[in-house]
Amino acid sequence: MDPVDVTDRADLVLRDAEVVDGTGAPSYRADVAVEDGRIVSIVQEAWAAGCQRPRARREIDAEGLVLAPGFIDMHAHSDLALLRDPDHSAKAAQGVTLEVIGQDGLSYAPVDERTLAEVRRAIAGWNGPGDDLDLSWRSVGEYLDRLDHGFDGRGIAVNAAYLIPQGTVRALAVGWDDRPATPAELDRMRRLVAEGLEQGAVGLSSGLTYTPGMYADGAELTELCRVVASYGGYYCPHHRSYGAGALEAYEEMVALTREAGCPLHLAHATMNFGVNRDRAPELLALLDKALAAGADITLDTYPYTPGCTTLAALLPSWASEGGPEAVLGRLADEESAERIRHHLEVTGSDGCHGVPVEWETIEISGVGDPALAGYVGRTVLQAARERGETPWTVARRLLTGDRLGTTILQHVGHEENVRTIMRHPAHTGGSDGILQGSKPHPRAYGTFPRYLGTYVRELGVLSLEECVAHLTGRPAARLRLPDRGLVREGYRADLVLFDPATVAPGATFEDPRRLPTGIPHVLIDGRFVIEDGRRTDVLAGRAVRRTPV
Repeated sequence: MDPVDVTDRADLVLRDAEVVDGTGAPSYRADVAVEDGRIVSIVQEAWAAGCQRPRARREIDAEGLVLAPGFIDMHAHSDLALLRDPDHSAKAAQGVTLEVIGQDGLSYAPVDERTLAEVRRAIAGWNGPGDDLDLSWRSVGEYLDRLDHGFDGRGIAVNAAYLIPQGTVRALAVGWDDRPATPAELDRMRRLVAEGLEQGAVGLSSGLTYTPGMYADGAELTELCRVVASYGGYYCPHHRSYGAGALEAYEEMVALTREAGCPLHLAHATMNFGVNRDRAPELLALLDKALAAGADITLDTYPYTPGCTTLAALLPSWASEGGPEAVLGRLADEESAERIRHHLEVTGSDGCHGVPVEWETIEISGVGDPALAGYVGRTVLQAARERGETPWTVARRLLTGDRLGTTILQHVGHEENVRTIMRHPAHTGGSDGILQGSKPHPRAYGTFPRYLGTYVRELGVLSLEECVAHLTGRPAARLRLPDRGLVREGYRADLVLFDPATVAPGATFEDPRRLPTGIPHVLIDGRFVIEDGRRTDVLAGRAVRRTPV
């Protein structure tokens, strides 16, 4: 039957798509019409029922393809990449239409001149030094405005929501010293968090194995979470350990957010290192008990076993007190350096989650200094054997020569834990993708197609409908987004079309920047950012601000 007009307003019809709507409900075939950036019509199986079919100025034959809401990356590190790289295919090509940035307690707002310089140094391994960008903002609102403006006023590649970084807030109010905040400093931190939420941030993040955020005790964090709760935001901690004492660290986060009345979202909720093999059920039992008692908890994970961070992050917290320059000074001092080595290799550094470092698991993934490029792709132990040196000698040379900018892969995860946690109904997807370095973790380019290709199609860990809900509707609900995350009339047309039979990550550990296959079309606000598998020049992304309570 020929199409007839049911709306004369549509810009686009996605015809005969298999709609997986983000709720977890069974899929259905439908024509979906888009106009002015929103879904205006969903006509289910009109051809079978003899109903009228929507018509538009442009049609896409979506037969054989799944139409889903755009994927939401609940843990991204694109804070500067969104401003540096208008293409940003690392995320756009995966079907990601929204990233949550400001993660792990360290980012670029709110700051003053001193704090910005310190933060830039501390997380150069995540985002680069930032020398190529105008970092003239100081407040959260100014940073979000800059994201809106993006490139020449045209916006950014994908949408972005921002978490206020608790470590940056502490650096601004207290500094990088390991001591309790004074009452006046705590008041200032409360005000900074409130201002950031008022200016559009969606919550608060922490990096409690990173300085200076780790210097905050539970009482201080609880007070900041009370502020977050009053604005309808959520707390997203990288908690105090993913190794020894991991369950106790999770318990601390659950308890303090319950006391504060604040929703909790656990960042990259993994159970790593040998001490935690097969212990994911214990974590889920802890969360289920809290959920049954009324707690509001979600979590995110990436579908890989290795982690990714900076080499400097492994150092004991005492060695990082005072900020990056103080760290470099201690590394240059023989006595202090030997004490650092002992904590890393013998007693277990708190920066390495209380577990003695296993240098064979630490792979160098990126360096800032080209003179050190020969280390990339080797573990610290491999590099040491090649040079006839101790692993600590190699690690110390990298830390000092690269001025703390070296990134690493840490091969300490367990596949059984990954699968167990991703099945939980509170689970969402997050890449934790660091885009810096010549050999980054492939999760930056492959997380979402890996969920769909490996864990749905190949392994059957999740059904397609359930997996899409984990990547769309559930994260949108956590972010309190009233018109994103579902294929529903009136919602924004942030959409992805993928082939369930072929979708797969291209990125591997050997070739981590390859783009995925099986994702031909991605739309943001009804505009194609990926079309026929190619990146367009569309910059439809904007800052997504907190919905007022």
